[in-house]
Amino acid sequence: MINLDEIKSEKYISLETYRKNNQPVRTPVWFVVKDDLIYVVTRSKTGKVKRLKNNLQVKFALCTIKGKVTGEWISGTATILNEEETKKAVKRRDKKYGFMAKISKFLSKSKGGFFAFTIKAD
Repeated sequence: MINLDEIKSEKYISLETYRKNNQPVRTPVWFVVKDDLIYVVTRSKTGKVKRLKNNLQVKFALCTIKGKVTGEWISGTATILNEEETKKAVKRRDKKYGFMAKISKFLSKSKGGFFAFTIKAD
């Protein structure tokens, strides 16, 4: 079992989600660790959201900004957050990523509203 405290200060994880035909898709994402869960904030009109709604099984690994995996793959289960929990997740993400999060918010507006989920390592 992974100790999530060890990856708290890292910037990116590669998130593996699955298409309906079970083909994996890997995306580098920002994340925040709290209470043994990984929180990820994205936008509602992204591909990963569509894939998560079909299959909550995921894998994740530490990676670079370009998605080059630098850590071990870990299986997990995603849980989609409600509106209130999503607001809290956005605040946590903004605190961790600061100015970059502000830029990201502005640049990603066209991709829908905020959408957040947690990952519990299996």
